[in-house]
Amino acid sequence: MEPIKYQLRIPYSPETPVENGALPIDASFNVDFANAIAELESYNKHLYRPNTYLHKWWARRCGSTFRLILKHLVQDEAQRDYYAPGGLAGKIILDPMMGGGTTLHEAIRLEANVIGADIDPIPVLQARATLSELPLPQLEAAFEQFYQTLHTELAPYFMTACPSCGETTEVQFTLYGLHKTCQCGPAVFVNSVFLRYETDGTVIRLCPHCYAVTRSMKKDGATCHCSPSSDKPPLIEKGTEACATCGAPYLEDYRRPFYSRYTPLAIVGQCPQHGLFFASPTAADLTLIEKADVERAGLDFGRLADFAVVSGPKSADLISHGITSYLDLFSSRQLLCLRQAIDVLGNFPPLIRLNLALLVSTSLEFNSMLCGYKGGDKRRPGAIRHTFSHHAYSFPYTALENNPLHPARVSGTLQNLFDDRIRKARKWAQLPQERILRNGAAQIVALRGEVDAGTEVNHVADLRSGIRQFLLVQGSSASLDLDAGSVDFVVTDPPYFDSVQYSDLAAFFRVWLKRLAPDAARWDYDLADSAVDPQANGKGQYTDVLGSIFAECHRVLRKNRGRLIFTFHHWNPKGWAALTLALKRSGFVLLNRYVVHAENPVSVHIANLKALTHDAILVLAPIETGQQQAWQLPQTVEKTDSLRFSTDCATALGWLLNSDLPDEAIEPLWRKLLEPSL
Repeated sequence: MEPIKYQLRIPYSPETPVENGALPIDASFNVDFANAIAELESYNKHLYRPNTYLHKWWARRCGSTFRLILKHLVQDEAQRDYYAPGGLAGKIILDPMMGGGTTLHEAIRLEANVIGADIDPIPVLQARATLSELPLPQLEAAFEQFYQTLHTELAPYFMTACPSCGETTEVQFTLYGLHKTCQCGPAVFVNSVFLRYETDGTVIRLCPHCYAVTRSMKKDGATCHCSPSSDKPPLIEKGTEACATCGAPYLEDYRRPFYSRYTPLAIVGQCPQHGLFFASPTAADLTLIEKADVERAGLDFGRLADFAVVSGPKSADLISHGITSYLDLFSSRQLLCLRQAIDVLGNFPPLIRLNLALLVSTSLEFNSMLCGYKGGDKRRPGAIRHTFSHHAYSFPYTALENNPLHPARVSGTLQNLFDDRIRKARKWAQLPQERILRNGAAQIVALRGEVDAGTEVNHVADLRSGIRQFLLVQGSSASLDLDAGSVDFVVTDPPYFDSVQYSDLAAFFRVWLKRLAPDAARWDYDLADSAVDPQANGKGQYTDVLGSIFAECHRVLRKNRGRLIFTFHHWNPKGWAALTLALKRSGFVLLNRYVVHAENPVSVHIANLKALTHDAILVLAPIETGQQQAWQLPQTVEKTDSLRFSTDCATALGWLLNSDLPDEAIEPLWRKLLEPSL
């Protein structure tokens, strides 16, 4: 199949001819095309690059943008077309802060050999699992064996009965309400007593007196005909802060383990004859929950201290809610599943075990008591508001206990996640697809000749020949076991200056991966080497750590044609000042900058916030190459437009890197440029 042409022609600037060591990206970048495809991808990135989404990670950039960056490094104009396979054979590309692994996957597809490094083990393990060639039939057979073992053992804990016909079926999920108390006594809180709005006008709701699940039409508004019961606390919707009777505030009992602060209110299942149903828990349902609670006490997960919540910028929210152990974030039935998974995974070969361990770990985002319920509208595509839907810990009033072993491919189940994160992803990896714009519409095109997979090697010397080989390093990139001048390009996405998501939130998964795949990584690494620690950034940690990494990039880059390229944006002048100092101290100058679309404005973590939706692509070279552009310091930075703001900031960065301004003057200058907007 002939590659599809998009007219991606990159002219060379007369000021930077090829014979002087210039690269296509030094002169220009196809911003219009980058924006067009990024706007398609930015809302559902996981659908466009499925093989990079086996496990949860934060702040991923558009894979299409990084593919385009890499295509602008290709010398052969015939292979520079976005839809042409290959182009980087013989090149070695380093991502020293690999995170979600975008650079590695995009470069492997273009036949480069790659090096990926990260201090956190999760990015390294995800890259190893998703880039390694492993026949899909082997993974499917292993998963089926794994799933059937767990299902046979633990499905009895999730059995219920259809309220219409009594037929036994499996619970899909259980809804819980949160216990609080005032001076009058206890109360149970929910986000809403309304559970479901059907398209025919039927409303499913909870009775605020007896908790019965009822069905009625909107027009009659009928609920339950019971009388208020003194033996049940009142059911109260979110938003009520104080008791109307005694005036005292409602308080959560932080002395109780988190999972036990909830009481079951509704069972949701699928009947073969009657379809989806909502029902009040029966005595049999409650007995199964209580049985799991009793068995919970006997579960052995090793040292309890390993599950202790260490206070951090976001994990402090757990501690402030009286949660000191990650074990308490899971229901007893969910813990039974985890204990069984740990036992069964030991029977599989290392690479298969790693894939399944990552699958179980990522499933925890949909299988904790921090999950909320969002299935009230029948038109909504799922029932679960997952644990990190807001890139932070949130504490639901209506908690949703999912059944990870439900046999249907529904939200958050192992069956569904295997299908999406492994089966579909690995099929895509063998024949990657891209979107092409024709007459204003996006069409899918398969890129024959490309593969999103490679061969792992253990030594950098192995990267000097062959194609699609990868070397993974868990540890700080401030010191890499690489020869000077051994890397062609560094392409990365540094952590956000004051981001709190990376290492802190990832602890939610690491405590389990340490048991699911104990030999797969070095789990006792030092988080102090992380660049992202808001509590220390005021003391210059971001500058120091990032500067050390950039200095190492400078050492390992080929000096004539080597480039450091990364994306960056920030409103905070401290973030730009820290970046400026890190680059200046490590010996880089800015050759060019391009600003491209990065985030969909309705993304849940930036919606209704003063958030930037653009990234600056910064193209830098070692200062000793002598390739220096003449940047003009903007008199003002446009602060009302994301595109203009990012462009002006990147231009100011270029000027500052060329200047002789002392270090102590850099942050005040950035404050002068940016602070009036804050």
